[in-house]
Amino acid sequence: MRYAANDLEAFWLPFTSNRDFKQNPRLLVSGSGVRYRSHKGHEILDASSGLFCSPAGHGRQEIADAVQKSLSDLSYCPSFQHSHPGAFELSRRVAQLAPDDMDYVFYGNSGSEAVESALKIALLYHRIRGQGQRMRIVGRERGYHGVNFAGFSVGGMVRNRESFGLGLPGVTHMRHTHLPELNRFSRGQPEHGADLADDLQRQVELHGGDTIAACIVEPVAGSTGCLPPPKGYLERLRTICDKHGILLIFDEVITGFGRLGRNFAADRFGVKPDMMTMAKAITNGTIPMSAVSVGNHVYKAITEAAPDRAIEFFHGYTWSANPAACAAGIAALDIYEKEGLFANVAALEDYFLDTVFAMKDIGIVTDIRGIGLLATIDLAADAEGPGKRGYKAIQAFYDAGLLLKITGDAAILAPAFVYTKDLIDEMAEKLRGVLKTL
Repeated sequence: MRYAANDLEAFWLPFTSNRDFKQNPRLLVSGSGVRYRSHKGHEILDASSGLFCSPAGHGRQEIADAVQKSLSDLSYCPSFQHSHPGAFELSRRVAQLAPDDMDYVFYGNSGSEAVESALKIALLYHRIRGQGQRMRIVGRERGYHGVNFAGFSVGGMVRNRESFGLGLPGVTHMRHTHLPELNRFSRGQPEHGADLADDLQRQVELHGGDTIAACIVEPVAGSTGCLPPPKGYLERLRTICDKHGILLIFDEVITGFGRLGRNFAADRFGVKPDMMTMAKAITNGTIPMSAVSVGNHVYKAITEAAPDRAIEFFHGYTWSANPAACAAGIAALDIYEKEGLFANVAALEDYFLDTVFAMKDIGIVTDIRGIGLLATIDLAADAEGPGKRGYKAIQAFYDAGLLLKITGDAAILAPAFVYTKDLIDEMAEKLRGVLKTL
């Protein structure tokens, strides 16, 4: 894509040092397969699926064709009191992938909106069942649930919270599960930390279980740097929630649609939540879209309690189930199924993790964690302070032709599901080359 002018001033980039970026921009002008091309003309291997968004690779013509046809046939349709066939077909397909008895889907446009929607559904569910006193939400330290007020309130990444005041009332947090002194260089689920799920029980004992509406966690924390759940941890959360009537919400914005080699992390770990949030890969990153998969018991409790011809849920977005986004979602799910991409993740997992954990011998590497096609390499802070080495790494990786996500001093890898062993080797060579220079 080319434009006549290249004035970089007007766009305020999110999660970016804008002044620094505009002095030395990192622009991507095209993408095909697992590679981007920069404005400087050099090729960049995508080792993070964009931002966990494009597991089928970039430039998929099947999705572009589906979107083009949708835009020609029906460019927009309001979801308030109206809808279109694509919304129901995508919902049917998502429900087929979700765990049993999660047959209903509510749409938004981003993971942040999915979290907002799920928390509202939880509050309404308890209210219509005569338990309106359940207004507390339990999140977790180091959790990331988007940037809306609900999301940053239940989230636990400090820099995302500290500038914006107190957030929503009634939110409490469990401790995170990162225990490097016990689980350093753990592969898959770590052995230690299941007892941290008892933090939810402590919240029950402090506030009363009948005041808590929901507990929301990422089954594998992603944006903070791949934290797989300790063995038994999610099972313990499920048990505590069941005992006290608390809804369990899995934020699967990153793990949903195959990242762990199964449809969802809920399937990989054998723990079924009451709701799941999803986004990113639902359209292979092509058009903004998110969803909440809702347990049948939750949906029916809310819809069957309303009077005839009455609105059950006073919530929604102008672009909920946008026709073009639905077309992109259906086309993306077709690709995942026809090409067996979730199975390819399972087949590549061991080779990918072997390759990443081989970076253990690099001096600045302090920890490595991984599961599925998701891994993090923690780097030692340099003399300038925490996060400085990671910030330098962003430019160094870009210059070396590798794109991955950096959070603080953590390098996060999430290759596309269409990767091969040769591409993993190429990624590792570039990765090792940069890490040795930092």
